Amino acid sequence: MIIDFQHHFTPPELTSLPAVKNLSINKGGTTPPYRMPPELTDITAHVRDMAAAGIDHAVLSCGLGMDGTTMEVCGAVNDAMARVCAQSPKQFSSFAHTDPLGGPAALSELARCRHELGMRGVVMVSEPGGTTLDDPRLDPFWETCERLDMFVFVHPSLRPSVGSTMNRYDLVRSLGREFSLAMSTVRLINGGVLDRFEGLRVQMGHLSGGLAVSMDRVRALQDKERMGTVGHPDHGILPKREFDHYIRERLWFDTAGVFGSMPAVRAAVDEFTPDRIVFGTDYPLEILSVEDLSRFVNDIRSMGAAGQAILSGSAAGLMRAD
Repeated sequence: MIIDFQHHFTPPELTSLPAVKNLSINKGGTTPPYRMPPELTDITAHVRDMAAAGIDHAVLSCGLGMDGTTMEVCGAVNDAMARVCAQSPKQFSSFAHTDPLGGPAALSELARCRHELGMRGVVMVSEPGGTTLDDPRLDPFWETCERLDMFVFVHPSLRPSVGSTMNRYDLVRSLGREFSLAMSTVRLINGGVLDRFEGLRVQMGHLSGGLAVSMDRVRALQDKERMGTVGHPDHGILPKREFDHYIRERLWFDTAGVFGSMPAVRAAVDEFTPDRIVFGTDYPLEILSVEDLSRFVNDIRSMGAAGQAILSGSAAGLMRAD
């Protein structure tokens, strides 16, 4: 079974909510507005294009419930997604949407999604509320995800904290969001989040922002004695185990965000190993046609055993059955 772990859908009834109309991601400014192609709100288009590409199942997520939205919007997204999935359970499931820094109400919504709506994972952004993933204020969220046995999908922040130097040439979307994911991966590891929550399962979007091509540099900087940072209160911090343990034993990575680029996938296979990579397309925001969708599936399949692991085998470890 081929499962798409990064597949975006916006329930059409939500676009008329006053709270949604006021979202900054839908307005102009330093970051381009949130793009909503017609397919994004048309579930029949998803069914059609998935069938044409040979994708059996998609785990849905919604940009309206990811970054800087209210619990009112998150609850509406979760209910609407649950209705869609109930109509087509073989084809669709959904991530839960909540505010990781929202306190007891947000954590209660997470429990409702797990116990009442049957959702096995939750989506968050790489810089929730403008903070970083190793911030101790997120510990109640991580603890709840671990306790509820829900895996966490980290999508790039829609408004990463990259500064004014990226407020031109669409740099926030082309590079800023990817940098945010790569940075967040290192913070999860060196910040001890995966050590504190040993049962936590995390899916990093977009192949962790292309982190594979920088892994040798990251590894070298983990040698604190060689780099002269031993004992430094900020730069001398290390996790309990070797960095690669977390990359190859604790985290998962999805193939979305690269517009179907096979060099990016092959680099990730070399560094992350195929059994830690799950299939993701970013449909319909980056994979722009059913032809591109089909080509991406076929190109990954052509990788043989590694491609088969990405398309279906690796999913079992991330999305555990009840």
